[in-house]
Amino acid sequence: MAAGKGLNGPSIIIKRIEASGEGGHHGGAWKVAYADFVTAMMAFFLLLWLLSATTEDQKSGLADYFAPTVIQTPSSTTSGGGEGTDEGVRHAIEAPLPDTDKAGDFEEVAKAVQDSLTGTGAESAQLTNLLQHVVTRMTDEGLVIELGDLTDAPLFVDDTAQPQPALSELMGIIARVIGHVRNDVALTGHVRAYPETLLASPVWPLSDARAHTVRNLLEQQGFNGKRVQRVSAFGDRKPRRPNPMDPLNNRVELILLR
Repeated sequence: MAAGKGLNGPSIIIKRIEASGEGGHHGGAWKVAYADFVTAMMAFFLLLWLLSATTEDQKSGLADYFAPTVIQTPSSTTSGGGEGTDEGVRHAIEAPLPDTDKAGDFEEVAKAVQDSLTGTGAESAQLTNLLQHVVTRMTDEGLVIELGDLTDAPLFVDDTAQPQPALSELMGIIARVIGHVRNDVALTGHVRAYPETLLASPVWPLSDARAHTVRNLLEQQGFNGKRVQRVSAFGDRKPRRPNPMDPLNNRVELILLR
């Protein structure tokens, strides 16, 4: 048996090496920076692709989306909207409406008004909710701007001609929009049907009173009353819903005349 060896074979020596602080993990900050760089490059190439793949009209639409046309104007620019007027009435839509004397094209004017009342680019949920009461359509007479009740949001208090705050704010917006054109307007009031058992149906006086309420609100917002050509009441004769007693038949139509 060779000297220096144990009975069971050679001795095994285990050497433990303690790692120093400088030899450890160096961190992953460079990975974060690299990921940011790759993301920025992807966004850049995506932008280049969009610029090359879109038409001029689509580019204009994208530009309009990122440059909303709704601005907040000081309350001093409106007249008659003082007491009880909520902050939302200060919002006014400044759309580039054409001058009717120069354009000579009612279709162009009506389209500009419609675009202003779609709510596109609205800077607040409150304004968007207000514009849900508005429906526009073209007729032989002109552009009809229909102001109607929503299921849980009527524009008038119960069965009266007293306006809800939402209607007052809405008329501030509409007065500002149609104030940019010179066309005259007409107003028509419509209400839902009431049971025939009533001794005196309110449909005629109520539809008339509501139409005049809208006229008054327009003039309080600075709209020239001489541009109102007529105010008419249709009672319950032209329902918008199959059920003539549906509250959604309640509406006032403002017609921008040709």
